[in-house]
Amino acid sequence: QVQLVEFGGGLVQAGGSLRLSCVAPGRTFSHYAMGWFRQAPGKEREGVAVVHTRDGSTYYANSVKGRFTISRDNAKNTVYLEMNNLEPEDTGVYSCASNRHTAPAAVRDTAFRPREYDTWGRGTQVTVSS
Repeated sequence: QVQLVEFGGGLVQAGGSLRLSCVAPGRTFSHYAMGWFRQAPGKEREGVAVVHTRDGSTYYANSVKGRFTISRDNAKNTVYLEMNNLEPEDTGVYSCASNRHTAPAAVRDTAFRPREYDTWGRGTQVTVSS
């Protein structure tokens, strides 16, 4: 089964930055939509950002717009999440996942629905101190 591996989590002060990476070894990255999700203790998993690796379309949760940027490097089978001006509320386990849909319209309509993602990484911890 294809695996996704996340890197880049850590502890940072409020206002700081982190860059997360998600690698999918051996996968044809350009055919999929990839999303970043996060889960804080006691809370449900929420979608943060999604990129369609084929046409580059991006979608962001309102809470991160203007602060986070998702991008991809298809040649390296890697998706990135650049996080700036971090807030304590951004603390959580960040996981990347692959959307089961490939058509841009379907990806748009399912961007932040975890059930529409069929492959997940184990996650990386992001902790933002106040």
